[in-house]
Amino acid sequence: MAQAGKGKLNFRCPSCFMRDIDMDMFYDPDKKEYYCLRCQYRGSEEDVLEKNEMARFRYGAIAKRFTDFEI
Repeated sequence: MAQAGKGKLNFRCPSCFMRDIDMDMFYDPDKKEYYCLRCQYRGSEEDVLEKNEMARFRYGAIAKRFTDFEI
C-alpha cells in the first residue's frame, strides 16, 4: 500500500468538519482525488471545495455577536 501524502493545499474533510472534527485530507495522485483517513470520504478537488464552501456558509456567523433578538 502506498504512503499517504498531503496534497498541494491542506483541505479539511467536509464530512468530519460538519461533525466538528478537524481532519486534513490526503491526496492520491494516481486516482487524482482527496480522501480522509478517519471517515473514508473521498472526492475530487472541486467536490471538496464545494462541500467546504457549504460548511463556511453554515458557520458564516460564528464570529458575529448577536445582541438583538427581536423579530
